[in-house]
Amino acid sequence: MKIILTFLLGLAFNFVTTAQTSVSNVATSNIKKTNINTTPATTNIQSPATDAKAAVESLSLKETEFDFGKIPQGKPVTHIFEFTNTSTVPFSLDNVQASCGCTTPVWNKDVVAPGATAEITVGYNAQNEGQFAKPVTITYNGNQVKQITIKGDVWKTPVTSAPGNTSLNSLKNEQ
Repeated sequence: MKIILTFLLGLAFNFVTTAQTSVSNVATSNIKKTNINTTPATTNIQSPATDAKAAVESLSLKETEFDFGKIPQGKPVTHIFEFTNTSTVPFSLDNVQASCGCTTPVWNKDVVAPGATAEITVGYNAQNEGQFAKPVTITYNGNQVKQITIKGDVWKTPVTSAPGNTSLNSLKNEQ
């Protein structure tokens, strides 16, 4: 039994090594050598880097940062950022991504014509006390990116509605 098992293992090992050798020989024999002309072509095509720079400049924001100032805890706030398409071709916003769940951007997915303006509304849910600065990333024209920021200071609201007014009782007693 051991002899048969040893024979089968040897046969399997021989098959595997032979198969790998023949595959690598086939792969190298299928490679063709080609001559590549290394002289540069002289054409009048605009480079992709120039196109990308022109695309970056096509979205002009009226403001890139907004400060809400002091806001009470638990009160959601919103601000509208306006932008203009300063290019000669229409585009649309691909995505507007907030940095966390407390910030919610809302935008129109319609095409913005050249020279037209559009809006991005950014909301902030002021649940946590303290200062905040939240970036929002705008992606347009496939891979072009701009960033806007909202910031402010959330102050802690009292746990109870209002303190008891003891002077009110004294006024009632005087009458």
